[in-house]
Amino acid sequence: MEQTSLFDVVMTLYRQRKMAELKSILAQLNPADVANIIERADGRDVIALFRLLPKELATEAFAYIDSEQQEQLILAFTDRELREVIDELFLDDTVDLIEEMPASIVNRILKNTDPVTRAQINELLAYPADSAGSLMTPEYVYLKTTMTVEESFAKIRAVGVVKETIYTCYVTEERKLVGVVSMLDLLTSSYETVIGDIMDTNVISVHTKDDKEVVASTLAKYDLLAIPVVDGENRIVGIVTVDDAIDVIQDENTEDIEKMAAIVPTDKPYLKTGVIETFLKRIPWLLLLMVSATFTGMIITGFEDKLAASVVLTAFIPMLMDTGGNAGGQASVTIIRGLSLGDISLRDVWSVIWKEMRVAVICGVCLAAVNFGKMMLVDRLILGNTGITAAVALVVCLTLMVAVFIAKIIGCSLPILAKAVGFDPAVMASPFITTIVDAVSLLAYFLIAQSLLHI
Repeated sequence: MEQTSLFDVVMTLYRQRKMAELKSILAQLNPADVANIIERADGRDVIALFRLLPKELATEAFAYIDSEQQEQLILAFTDRELREVIDELFLDDTVDLIEEMPASIVNRILKNTDPVTRAQINELLAYPADSAGSLMTPEYVYLKTTMTVEESFAKIRAVGVVKETIYTCYVTEERKLVGVVSMLDLLTSSYETVIGDIMDTNVISVHTKDDKEVVASTLAKYDLLAIPVVDGENRIVGIVTVDDAIDVIQDENTEDIEKMAAIVPTDKPYLKTGVIETFLKRIPWLLLLMVSATFTGMIITGFEDKLAASVVLTAFIPMLMDTGGNAGGQASVTIIRGLSLGDISLRDVWSVIWKEMRVAVICGVCLAAVNFGKMMLVDRLILGNTGITAAVALVVCLTLMVAVFIAKIIGCSLPILAKAVGFDPAVMASPFITTIVDAVSLLAYFLIAQSLLHI
């Protein structure tokens, strides 16, 4: 059933007060689909629909619901209802919830948790916001090297229901991580087999203070469902699961796209971001780029008498600026992606520049050749623009080659430079690079024209 029609069916039954039929439909849905329906509902319908859900489904769906609806639900919950939801949430989901709620809601959540859970929450909140520690959950299954497979299954049955995952179990000795066992290893081994004989001692792990982007990329690199998080003494303190890593990748990609489009990043969905808030996110970069574009105006003004001597040159300024900006944008986006994926590091800067120089020469020569033919055949012969001479075409084409070359070098080097000094490389994306390239291209254009046309 299409999501749109499913929402319509649910809301129709709700308005017709066919609650028994509605509860039956909701009970069969995936928690993520239920959350999507609740997010699209209005006002008090959110609370009414949520209370129609079976207890287990309600808790699972709550973790998927947008923070605004979560706050609305918490305000409507009794203390008993709030405790039931919090008790069933995985600890990392509870921490995410707390980080997004106002202080009054946070105090109420903490008041309705038991002392042990509260201590674990406070411990996770103490880690830096972008670290593996803030992303992990302490809810994992650990085994001992001396346990048999049969004993391991007994433990998994006893504790697995409240753990984030049971498909990967971690082997510890005095809390130190010594190995890992997959569910496949356990299922394909006899009950008498000792864990120490089947565990993999080559464990991929991350440290509590590692950046969460590093955690996500490590999970992706090794195709893991979960990765253990260890402290400085190699003691396991939690795990990060693949669903959390996907959220990190999605958030980082969204942030990079916004920065590359010269927008201050936001954590709200587009349709839930107000007009004024959207304006405030966009206007700083627009103001900066507008002011920086005055350099372009200053260059044109400085060569105004040269333009007056050869007015035809004016017609090609937009093409040169656009081509240079596009060439720089291509290089910057490629390098930013390589930096984010770990394919490119700071030590590769000269290799990157050398490669982009060669690409720039080939692109520049190709573009210049095509443009020269277009100017002489189309602009001069077909359209009859006699002001376009071979010398003018040569000036434009030489400038085009210079603009592409400079744009490629700037586009590939600025993101790496930004990374080296601790800035986000995405900040050095298309709008910022385009502004620099425009100014440099114009300066090169007028200097070449002055030299070859003697104006």
